[in-house]
Amino acid sequence: MQMYYLVRSKVDGKYLAARPDPDSTASYLLLFKENFDALSYLNKYAGELKEKLGVETIDRSQLKSVLQRWGFSGIGMVNDPLVPSIEFLVSQ
Repeated sequence: MQMYYLVRSKVDGKYLAARPDPDSTASYLLLFKENFDALSYLNKYAGELKEKLGVETIDRSQLKSVLQRWGFSGIGMVNDPLVPSIEFLVSQ
């Protein structure tokens, strides 16, 4: 079973997402392959917010329902959290 890690707000329950095209409303759910990658991303880019954010685990079978429920256009697979290097994939 393939597991992924997501960052979610403890305040409003929203997931961390990216909008690679500022002229589009399309948003992509950010996924991390390892828990420590998600934590590294938070430490580098959201250190002042880390008390308001948490890392959650999701398995591949749950991913489609999260994308549909929250209206994401696809996923942004974070390959390197410190650069960051993100591969965007459109959901079908």
